[in-house]
Amino acid sequence: MTADDRELSELRSAVREFLDTKSPEEAVRKLMESEPRFDPDVWAQAADQLRLPALAIPEEYGGDGFGAVELGVVLEEMGRALFCAPFFATVVLAAQALLASGDQDACARHLPGIAAGTTTATLAVAEDHGSWDPALISTRAVPDADGGWRLTGRKCFVVDGTTADLLLVVARTVAGPSLFAVDRASVGVAAEPMETLDATRAMARLTLDAVPAVLVGVQGAGGRVMAGVLDTATVALAAEQAGGARRCLEASTEYARTRQQFGRPIGSFQAVKHKCADMLVQVELAEAAAREAALLAAEGAADLPVAAAVAHACCSRAYLSVAMENIQVHGGIGFTWEHPAHLYFRRAKSSQLLFGGPAVYHERLLDRLGI
Repeated sequence: MTADDRELSELRSAVREFLDTKSPEEAVRKLMESEPRFDPDVWAQAADQLRLPALAIPEEYGGDGFGAVELGVVLEEMGRALFCAPFFATVVLAAQALLASGDQDACARHLPGIAAGTTTATLAVAEDHGSWDPALISTRAVPDADGGWRLTGRKCFVVDGTTADLLLVVARTVAGPSLFAVDRASVGVAAEPMETLDATRAMARLTLDAVPAVLVGVQGAGGRVMAGVLDTATVALAAEQAGGARRCLEASTEYARTRQQFGRPIGSFQAVKHKCADMLVQVELAEAAAREAALLAAEGAADLPVAAAVAHACCSRAYLSVAMENIQVHGGIGFTWEHPAHLYFRRAKSSQLLFGGPAVYHERLLDRLGI
């Protein structure tokens, strides 16, 4: 099911109004220094009032059955507001991993809770090296006497890993990388927060010591699942990056119109005009790339992997560039802790590195192109 332009506009307005109320700068700064790194009451309201966790989950599992286009609208608004919530980890990473696995029993077990907002989840792939390359997965899964599995290893850079109820872990069996479901409260799971550049997106390090787990999908299919989730996740991240970049542009132009220097607005100076014009070009390009990739994802197009890689590269570069220029336009005040410009810069940089960084995603694009 795909919404029309009017419905997408209404969705954007509703989400923006909600986030303007629930995720102002003051709330973001407070949550950055708290644990958990989100407000459970606000998360419950997002689920009950707007049904945001259910948006992109199939109706058969209690969701609303929408797709990547609608998800992109929501993520643009969340990126614009630096919304601190387990949405990306739960709805984008974990839910899409369950769907990509093709395991109907696992989907029926976990997705209704995710759709209702009562279950939070995440996907644990990267290890100390931070790579999503299936060949580098060293966490091990071995069968136990009860017919289940036991996982041993360590995962790093797990989004919302200290608070997620459900952990979907990629571990290696004799058949290759495979996907497993783990209850975070299980004996043998140790989750500790990681101190990263961007405090608005919580990261965790997981240590697994013979942790009981349930196989999701089939053995050895973890690489295929990871590839599918990576395409979906980079499209979603591109939308979030485009939303953040648009907000940086708005902040710069607002400041350029009102800040007076030498008796005139600084926006009247050619150097500032050029900066804002360059920022506009970057933002428009990022939005176009992100929205085109979301449309192809919704259609299940064959060239989605290429579009996803292009959107990730384009939006990562644009967001970081615009966030840096936003600081420059604001001058001295833009470099202070009290000004929000650095929050967007931190999010831009962390998003650029989330799935491996420029060298990795450019290689991914070449691979998708068959070069």
